[in-house]
Amino acid sequence: MRFSRLSEYFSKIEATPKRLEITAILADLFKEAPKEEVGEICYLTLGRLAPQYEAVEFFLAEKMLLRVLAKAYEVDEEKVRALYRKAGDLGNVAEGLAEGKRQKSQGKSVGEVYKKLREIAEAAGAGSQEKKVNLMSELLKALDPLSARYVVRIPVGKLRLGFSGKTILDALSIALAGDKSLRPTLERAYNVSADIGRIAQIAKSDGVGGLKKIQVVVGAPVQMAAAERLPTPKEILEKMGGKLAAEPKFDGLRIQGHLDKSKSPNDQVKIFSRNLENTTAMFPEIVEAAQKLPAKSAIFEGEAISYNPETQEFWPFQETAKRKRKYGVAEKAATLPLKVFAFDLLFLDGRDLTQEPYEKRRVALEKLLAGLGKDDVIMAAEEKVFTDSNELEKFFMEHIERGLEGIMTKRLDGVYQAGVRNFNWVKLKRVESGKLEDTIDCVVLGYYSGRGKRAGFGIGGFLVGVYDDKTDTFKTISRVGSGLTDEEWLEMKRRVDALKTKEKPKNVDVEERLITPKAGEGSRAKRGVLTPDVWAEPSIVVAIRADEITRSPMHTTGLALRFPRLMAFRNDKTPEQATTVSEVETLYRQQRKS
Repeated sequence: MRFSRLSEYFSKIEATPKRLEITAILADLFKEAPKEEVGEICYLTLGRLAPQYEAVEFFLAEKMLLRVLAKAYEVDEEKVRALYRKAGDLGNVAEGLAEGKRQKSQGKSVGEVYKKLREIAEAAGAGSQEKKVNLMSELLKALDPLSARYVVRIPVGKLRLGFSGKTILDALSIALAGDKSLRPTLERAYNVSADIGRIAQIAKSDGVGGLKKIQVVVGAPVQMAAAERLPTPKEILEKMGGKLAAEPKFDGLRIQGHLDKSKSPNDQVKIFSRNLENTTAMFPEIVEAAQKLPAKSAIFEGEAISYNPETQEFWPFQETAKRKRKYGVAEKAATLPLKVFAFDLLFLDGRDLTQEPYEKRRVALEKLLAGLGKDDVIMAAEEKVFTDSNELEKFFMEHIERGLEGIMTKRLDGVYQAGVRNFNWVKLKRVESGKLEDTIDCVVLGYYSGRGKRAGFGIGGFLVGVYDDKTDTFKTISRVGSGLTDEEWLEMKRRVDALKTKEKPKNVDVEERLITPKAGEGSRAKRGVLTPDVWAEPSIVVAIRADEITRSPMHTTGLALRFPRLMAFRNDKTPEQATTVSEVETLYRQQRKS
């Protein structure tokens, strides 16, 4: 397929805000795409060159791309800068400059453009920045104006077509079967092998049979299972058939460790976060501990939490989150050591355990960790089996008094359902007197200009939403104006500014009623009742605590958070891993029952 043809599809998607139309356009694209290129096309539609867990980064900032455009189109860099200030979008600037040159496509294929982009991203060493500039400008010279628009947006992560991998799965099903009947098969394959490009290529080449053969592989992360919520031990026990296992719920960083001793020592261990980021380099002590496990290959899950080795007390999540860094890793590991509480085993010595019942997986995990002691970095999380709700309540309160989040309960006969939230696992956190004691993971959608003291920050509040997994969109739930230090306000503005968009992102669902500006706000004209001063591409996940959830006609979830405040940035989660609309509705019902 010619890249110019792919760009025509991108243009159609960019022009429509309707979810069904976007899915239909993608389905047509996948029908037309050759099997040799469909994987690369999937990556490119998401503005990437590889699956999430492969850290393929361009290291081409916007300032560098201004140089690229000046070189490619033989214009003064200051002119490019002026055009960018006016347009606010590098892609549109590139398209305009290419049109001015009456530039025509050289007929490059998707594969050729993809290969060149990989070459640009992988350029390293002395003189690599100049090489990237030269390679990128050469590529742009070979492209038509529309293609230039989209190619320029990819290195800076601003393709912004407004959908996630979930919409791609729907589109692939329609392309292959004419409807969404293949979605469960595609989703299962994607959950056990989180590589959307590979899934698409196998689906296009080998059909359903090929998809069903996809299995768990050491080195490729498995989408992590998630838990449902119920408000009382009694209800949980009844839901799980009268017998269950329970363990403490730590407020740390969930990790998935992959061990393969057939590889060289430097490549034997990989550690993945909840959002499938490869975080191996950040946690040297976990790598060292995993290499000591008595297994040839394994995949285990656990919660990494920072602690004080002198008092053996655990630090709050905000402290643990400081371990997620690319620089100064050794120094931070020394001052903020981690303990990993392993709670599940998905793979062991060539055998996929995900379809084994939980109680068998737990026995295998304890056997694997049997030789380790309390002083080791990795240890098995405490676990007990319960048949009595009063005893389960006592276990829950013991861990609340220890300062933990609560407990996690598990069906003894439950299989590990990758990427699925169901009642095989149920978490219990404290809800008292009609108040919301749990935090909600929200996605930042934009911010409002500050007044008074915050006028100096340029930000005085921000709009947050939760994820609607049925429509692959984000619905509003609250404006937040408290709970941040001065440094956090500045950090929030910095993060949002890096993702700001001129218009509301099309995957954001916000109340469209207009309000008339107050006196002195004339230049702002009429605007949406919740319209922020700066919109942001949904990407930043934050933990929000509130007193309670209330009904709201103003927010598109139909619900609102009362007295919301920021607790932490959740850098370990993707926006699609934020709390869902259905989860918030469940919390609202549970809150009213308490």
